[in-house]
Amino acid sequence: MKITDIQVIRFRTKSDGYPTRWGYYRFGEEHDSVTSITKIMTDEGVEGYNIGGNQAIMDHVVKPLLVGENPLDREKLWHWMDQHPGISEGLAGFIDCTLWDLYGRMVGLPVHKLLGGCRDKIKAYASSAPNMGKPDAYVKQALECKKQGYKAYKVHAYIYFDPYKWEYGPQLPGFPEKDIEVCRAVREAVGDDMVLMLDPFGVYTYEQSVWVGRELEKLNFYWLEHPMIETRLEPYRRLCRELDIAICSPEHVPGGMFARAEWVLQGGSDMSRIDVGYGGITGCYKHASLCQAFGIKCEMHGGHWTNSHILGAMPEFTCEYFERGLLRPDVDYETPPPYLKAIPDPLDDDGNVILTTKPGLGMEFVWDYINDNLVKDEE
Repeated sequence: MKITDIQVIRFRTKSDGYPTRWGYYRFGEEHDSVTSITKIMTDEGVEGYNIGGNQAIMDHVVKPLLVGENPLDREKLWHWMDQHPGISEGLAGFIDCTLWDLYGRMVGLPVHKLLGGCRDKIKAYASSAPNMGKPDAYVKQALECKKQGYKAYKVHAYIYFDPYKWEYGPQLPGFPEKDIEVCRAVREAVGDDMVLMLDPFGVYTYEQSVWVGRELEKLNFYWLEHPMIETRLEPYRRLCRELDIAICSPEHVPGGMFARAEWVLQGGSDMSRIDVGYGGITGCYKHASLCQAFGIKCEMHGGHWTNSHILGAMPEFTCEYFERGLLRPDVDYETPPPYLKAIPDPLDDDGNVILTTKPGLGMEFVWDYINDNLVKDEE
């Protein structure tokens, strides 16, 4: 079998996301948008799919490397892409996931079964959207999530946002006192039987992180995630030594499993963190296995179709939770977008995500919608 082509299908849809001047995002009125699906094609008619992609990048960088190669040689291709100066690790991870989808569709099995298979359902935590409002907005959402069956809830409080001026701003400085107000209110509302976490997205100094960590320890929070900018490893080592609460990081350090292996060895975090943007399914599985060998958790950043297969292939003591969200009170999270037949993470009454049994990554596309909304090459 050989790869013959890589095509990107672009089509019109809707979005309510907007960038801010600081590089973060906000939500507003729904507007027209364009989504894409990448398709890897073979000479035997087997195809693999993934949501996203850019045709120009595929034509100029990816296709010259991969066309003519066996799509089942994922390990070889993973190393080729990792060594290629024109392929970012995000792009390499994207292609790796698409190759896994191709293999799963070929043999008729979901990727988590191809990786060995360990679980068919995963404990979920409700992951809040950031900047939702005052503490009462988080309290209301956390209580609603508890009623839905969630046993855990993660706070994203004020990120790239000034809660005093009530306007967007740069990443630093953070506002730890306001974040803790949210955390206290949520803990008081949900009681002691709900697992809670905080992710401030790197907005604190070391001193602020120590203070926040100690406050969270009083509130019996499970972990403090990504509290400082992650380009500085030494403050994370010091923070792990200083606090009892688990530090979950790094979330956005480049270098995939190789960089994260150094964090494990250096004691830069108590729990590791990765997603398919940092090495694809192949790289994430390697890193989760490394964490298992060292006896620490590897918590996946986000769920979605791709990350969910790492969770399904790993035991709970290595990858405990499925991050479900980011949840916003004005969004019907249970309804798929019009180009998909189902969401990736249906939730049962006990707060577990039920993993897909469909082949590959599990995505089933609504081709009638996609074909009716195709974007022409010249648009």
